[in-house]
Amino acid sequence: MSNKLLKSTLATAMASLLIQPTWVQAQHTLEEIVVTAQKRAESLQDVPISVSALGGEKLADAGIEKVADLTAYVPNLHMTETGISTQLRIRGIGSGNDQGFEQSVGQYVDGIYYGRAQLIRAPFLDLERVEALRGPQSILFGKNSVAGALNMTTAKPTQEFEAEISGAYEPDINMREVTAILSGPLTDNLAGRIAYRSYDEDGYIKNTYTGSDEPNRDEQAIRATLVWDASPDLTVTFKAERDTFDIKGRQIEIIEDETNYSARLNTLLGQPAFDPALDYNRQADGNDYSENELENYTLTVDWELGENTLTLVSGYVAYEFEDNCDCDYSPAEMFVLPLEEEYSQFSQEIRLTSPGGETVDWIAGAFYQTNDQEFSDEIQISTTSVLPAALSGAFGNPVFMSLAGTSAPRNYEQSSDTWAVFAQATWNITDTVRATFGGRYTREDKEGERTLDIASIGGEVTPLTVAAYNALRVETNQGTGHDLDEDRSESAFTPSVNIQWDATPDTMVYASYSTGFKAGGFSARANNVASFEFEEEKVTTYEIGAKATLADGAAELNVAYYYTEYEDLQISQFDGVLGFNVGNAKDTTVQGIEIDGRWLLTEGLTLSYAAAYLDFEFKDFKNGNCYAGQTPDGDILLSGNQGCDYTGKSGQYTPKKTMNLSLDHVYALTDTLELRSTIDAQYLSDQNIDPNLDPRNDIDAYTTVNARLAVAADQWSVALVGKNLTDEEIVTYAGKVPLAPAGTEYGFVKRPRTVAIEGKYRF
Repeated sequence: MSNKLLKSTLATAMASLLIQPTWVQAQHTLEEIVVTAQKRAESLQDVPISVSALGGEKLADAGIEKVADLTAYVPNLHMTETGISTQLRIRGIGSGNDQGFEQSVGQYVDGIYYGRAQLIRAPFLDLERVEALRGPQSILFGKNSVAGALNMTTAKPTQEFEAEISGAYEPDINMREVTAILSGPLTDNLAGRIAYRSYDEDGYIKNTYTGSDEPNRDEQAIRATLVWDASPDLTVTFKAERDTFDIKGRQIEIIEDETNYSARLNTLLGQPAFDPALDYNRQADGNDYSENELENYTLTVDWELGENTLTLVSGYVAYEFEDNCDCDYSPAEMFVLPLEEEYSQFSQEIRLTSPGGETVDWIAGAFYQTNDQEFSDEIQISTTSVLPAALSGAFGNPVFMSLAGTSAPRNYEQSSDTWAVFAQATWNITDTVRATFGGRYTREDKEGERTLDIASIGGEVTPLTVAAYNALRVETNQGTGHDLDEDRSESAFTPSVNIQWDATPDTMVYASYSTGFKAGGFSARANNVASFEFEEEKVTTYEIGAKATLADGAAELNVAYYYTEYEDLQISQFDGVLGFNVGNAKDTTVQGIEIDGRWLLTEGLTLSYAAAYLDFEFKDFKNGNCYAGQTPDGDILLSGNQGCDYTGKSGQYTPKKTMNLSLDHVYALTDTLELRSTIDAQYLSDQNIDPNLDPRNDIDAYTTVNARLAVAADQWSVALVGKNLTDEEIVTYAGKVPLAPAGTEYGFVKRPRTVAIEGKYRF
């Protein structure tokens, strides 16, 4: 779609808001959605940015258990797991495969920044709502949230006693879920809430080599929250949470084998063959697993100082994980990749907020965060691996035989200290015109270290094998590996301007200019020295939009057009052998239109809808890593190799069109019983899911449908919940199998159709 057509479409949509059609007089109105996207409670229809919000009831009814499930309900939001990382994107922008990356989409839980990739996998537990804010959110949410932010709010203690237990069972994958909640007053001024969730499933992929079902999941989460009304002007909230989420096996299969690599392994090396087809069967000999522990402590103090509110948010987040990746993805014994990471952070935010409703409404504050990260991985080639013999035969060089029994231990440490000051003010110029100005100054000091050596498995460094390892394209500083140690300091001022106009009593039009930056840093996973340090990325976004309430409150229609320019976009791409190289794409442009709204069609029947058009283009990206078999046509890279030119291409996970529709219906069966039904559908157009944009991994458009049918009374409900009822075969991430020839591709496969029964009882 051309810029001219895009802008014409937007102009038509906005004109339709200003010239509203005549509606039949509404007998009922939509329930207001309240969000905290701007750090104060306000109606979603009054927030002058593109936001999607889901309440706790919708999250529970739809079976939204983690961020990956949320993507089916929020346009332009994408999340995927890979063999070595987790990625979250908004409007096509996210962070790739490298534990050194900050996340482009900031995740915030009760005001605490969850900035590391592994935290995206954490399960949801007893949430009040989730807000997806699209576009840079640097003023109130801080650095790194250059693509957007997920703002999550957990449920708080109630002033009346509440108790609830719910469960779900799905027979095909043997899924069992139990959630229990207890909430209420403990004393006259102290209330508490405790929530617990247990989740297990056998998995939907059959590993026909081992006979096991994968991925086998075991998740446990518990949270306790206390709210103390210390005085009429002082409220203190304390939250403690611990989660474990463990997985055995992977949802990975080899989905394509152009050169019959499977037969070659079988004929030449006597290894088991594999089935290169998307059929929910895999053949892998390694012990794939991921074991994760997460803890969080959050203290929030709200103190009324006259008419203003002083808020202090203190947070401690720590996690550790241990993974093992059979990253050759085949039943042949080649190599395994164990990974470990430990991370801890402490943050403190203080902000002062005006009461609102004055000529100038404002918020100002300061922020500090310190964090430490330790990451390690180790490619291990056992003494019985077929890889040394295969490489010696393929390259005619016996030096590869010395790889047997060796490993490549890589150790990475990073620490950073960040502080910022920020302010945002809204000037209510007239009753219908408002102007908001904001700015944030941020400084970060970061240190990074990385070593990479050649060693016997579990033993000492063995210089004898360096020549063989160099042949696998691992570049070294010294004879036995590389030892890198760098530090960097960066600062930035990120301003924003937003103008709002109440064009009619029911229609608000806005235009905004916003900026942001994502911190530079040090690569944890690159195999070469040249890719150790990467630069910060900067973003500028222009957005115009409108939000309208129609039919006397029975309908809503929101529309936004955005144009975003990224400078030095951080990119991670597969090096073709065993690693990922990190760099910066010089110029990238993203633009599009987003439309969403709700319509109360009749009493008890609500339609929710959303549509997005995304136009992503690398304007200057001549230093990309080539996909397997691609002819180099780009710049000479720091490694000395010639790269590939991606200028003019779209990026990974950038479907042009996304559409969401949801119908919710409530029907009274008797005076005490209701029939509640929901159907949700999502359409995504074709897209590429490969970090190197290999055209082999273009996937076709698809539509998924979820549905729920429940019978409910005041205290209980019973429901059938179906997901992916169209039984679409969906690959969420794909790439070249390491060390295999071009055209042997693996993919992460999403669940097929599932139908579960669930029940809930409130005491």
